[in-house]
Amino acid sequence: MIFTGILAAGVVWCLFYNYISNAALLLLSICAAGLFLWAGHVKEQRVEIDLLAGSSRLSEVPPLLKFLLAISLMACSICAGRPVIGVQIAILLMLISIIAGGVRVKTYLHMVAVPLSFLMISGLALLWEYNPADKGNLSISIGIGYLCVTKAAQVRTMLVMARALGAVSALYLLSLSTPMPEIIGVLRKMRCPDVMTELMYLIYRYIFVLFNIHDSMKNSAMSRLGYIDYPTGIRTTGRIYSNLLAYSYRQASRNFDAMESRCFDGSIRFLDPERKWQPAYVAGAIFLAVLEWLLCVMVR
Repeated sequence: MIFTGILAAGVVWCLFYNYISNAALLLLSICAAGLFLWAGHVKEQRVEIDLLAGSSRLSEVPPLLKFLLAISLMACSICAGRPVIGVQIAILLMLISIIAGGVRVKTYLHMVAVPLSFLMISGLALLWEYNPADKGNLSISIGIGYLCVTKAAQVRTMLVMARALGAVSALYLLSLSTPMPEIIGVLRKMRCPDVMTELMYLIYRYIFVLFNIHDSMKNSAMSRLGYIDYPTGIRTTGRIYSNLLAYSYRQASRNFDAMESRCFDGSIRFLDPERKWQPAYVAGAIFLAVLEWLLCVMVR
């Protein structure tokens, strides 16, 4: 995460250069780098999203209502004409997930740090462009031209990153409060093809199965001094991933045999729990959606 922290500081510096004072810009860059460094060094066990969703205080809200709210806010963020809308949606949904949902702050930031890292890399690609003339706020002479950051690139990058941040926050609100089987049940009610929903569940489940097996193999290798030095660590990593591939095939065969022994007929079904549509839930969701859309229209 050290590289990600340096990258975040560089992106923030390029993004807001000439918009705020150098002292404030330096402080903001240090805060951005420190946030990523802190999120990367949080000493937590890997937590399955389904466990967080099942223990969330928002799990009693009907999944269809949460799904529609998340899609509405995500569309609002993507259609926003100003960066402030995406940032506002991200902050609001983060507070809802932490305060109303009961997710710990460090857990939320640790999870959001992953998509934010990709946003930072995309931001660098959008900020810097090659021009034959020096006409940017920041510029580096390369050959016969200049690699520079223009004001138009800064505005464009702010908008794109704010839109993506708001959309990602909407998806996190849904995933941290709704277990995967309930999301699949909502998609089934919307007449999505069975093949799509079943593949979604199987792929999602196998990701965590492979994570758990990888952790067991890595801990076993560490107890046998498999990472005592760099060359040994490289050989150990190669052997772990080769064994992981073989294990995934064996586990897939075992799971298919178990499904056939339980009268598997080609479709995977889940029991959808009944969730009462409380008036407070519906009113709150409508209020949030309408408020964000009105703000989006007014700011535009």
